[in-house]
Amino acid sequence: MSDIIVRAVRAEDFAQWRALYRGYADFYEVEQTEEAAATVWSWLLEPGHEVSGLVAENAAGRLVGLAHYRPFSRPLSATVGCFLDDLFVAPEHRGSGAGDRLLGALRELAAAHGWSVVRWITADDNHRARSRYDQVATRTMWVTYDMAPGL
Repeated sequence: MSDIIVRAVRAEDFAQWRALYRGYADFYEVEQTEEAAATVWSWLLEPGHEVSGLVAENAAGRLVGLAHYRPFSRPLSATVGCFLDDLFVAPEHRGSGAGDRLLGALRELAAAHGWSVVRWITADDNHRARSRYDQVATRTMWVTYDMAPGL
């Protein structure tokens, strides 16, 4: 685990990031166009955009994981939290500590920014990840809904 570092994404990471992000979309069986991926990448590189990205890099310089996150306002507590939108470790690197390193870096970022919580959702059937999440975070009782815009 000690050979994995976590750092912010850099412009030269695109090809490796794209392979990881494609793996993430495939894992959740979400069709992702190259245009959509390019949009997300542009967000990650734009300093003023709310979405930021971290990558986990092994000693060989290969990216083995990613995390996309953003601050969000929490009116009821009058605080700002961190929402982890995407977390993915390449299947062949699961168990390497990359996921723990990414979550640890987010915990440190939250502390540095004064954010009150790091929050994320995952699929109910993502058992491997959930077993790890249960060790590092508190599962909430909140149920998530999605509502389409318009009429």
